[in-house]
Amino acid sequence: MTASPLALAFIGGALDSAVGYTHYAACRMDGRWQLVAGTFSTDDTINRETAKAYGVTPERTYSHWSEMISKEKGQLDAVVILTPTPSHQPIVTECLAQGVAVICEKALATSSAEIEEILTTRNQHNGFLAITYNYSGYPMLRELRSLIRSGELGRILHFQAEMPQEGFRRVDSQGEKPVPQDWRLHDGEIPTIYLDLAVHLHQLIHYLTGQHPLQVVADQAKCGWFDVIDNVSCLCRYSAQIMGQLWFSKSALGHRNGLKIRIYGSDASAEWLQANPEELHISHADGRRQILDRGETTEIAGASRYTRFKAGHPAGFVEAFANLYQDIAAGLIAYQASSQWHSDEVYSGELALEGTNMFAAMIRSFKQRKWVNVQTTTNTDSSQD
Repeated sequence: MTASPLALAFIGGALDSAVGYTHYAACRMDGRWQLVAGTFSTDDTINRETAKAYGVTPERTYSHWSEMISKEKGQLDAVVILTPTPSHQPIVTECLAQGVAVICEKALATSSAEIEEILTTRNQHNGFLAITYNYSGYPMLRELRSLIRSGELGRILHFQAEMPQEGFRRVDSQGEKPVPQDWRLHDGEIPTIYLDLAVHLHQLIHYLTGQHPLQVVADQAKCGWFDVIDNVSCLCRYSAQIMGQLWFSKSALGHRNGLKIRIYGSDASAEWLQANPEELHISHADGRRQILDRGETTEIAGASRYTRFKAGHPAGFVEAFANLYQDIAAGLIAYQASSQWHSDEVYSGELALEGTNMFAAMIRSFKQRKWVNVQTTTNTDSSQD
């Protein structure tokens, strides 16, 4: 633990945003961070109301992020970027160029070209950049990775990863269609659903297996109310001869957030469902079945840092974010001490670049109706991973 919390600022993340309050609650949960400044919204009223709710003083509440960086950069340990994904690249790049450590909500950017620009700036200034992929903060997923690394599942053969949601087909009790944020209703070079959902599936498979996508064949469609891609299926070939299937959707009625990960090995398989995050189901080759939770003698999930309250009182989404914020704090403190950092839990921009390369290959596959190779990532980070 640090003697005092790290000083944090938000860009975006107002009370009316999708993830703002979650980040606020998570970063403060374990005493590692203190939110001291911010520019939360372009709407002045919402900006001021959010600052008051988050405990940020009026004199450290700004109407524009560039003014905040100019006046606050010597007083901040890091800034969190919580604006819509299409706006990330110029903000992240400028913060890194100004020597400010950046924590960015996924997706890092909208294309591989934008991420390449970010990584070039980060490398030029030896900057700190961390992406928040919060689902790998769940203790049972960390337990699963430990089991895979120790060989408990044997050689990994194949996986299935899915993230179905219903928001683009569901209606309310009056039969009215949903009203998503406007930026989510426009598809760019990479459709927004990839940047919203596929980034999580790509990160989780790498997090668990350590392997990389090599080839894909994909299909996509518009099945919801809006003129955007909202349903995607993909077959994958990964390194280490692992096969996989991905499905992500916003037009799958009955799924609030049906994130499910299934990993199949030569000796055992594992299944984890985000709707029941405290349990990890293991099936062995001899027919035995196990259900692991934090009350078991689990190596990772039973650690004291994950036991904010005893097993049987489920930890969830916000706690997973808080676990990640602890890990980011540890990485940033190491970076501040030596300009170098490494984390098994926190990712910088390289994985984001691999992800957009994978998504671009999926889109080419859909258009060409064939298997497509995933472009190899060449940009490297000398300080992390």
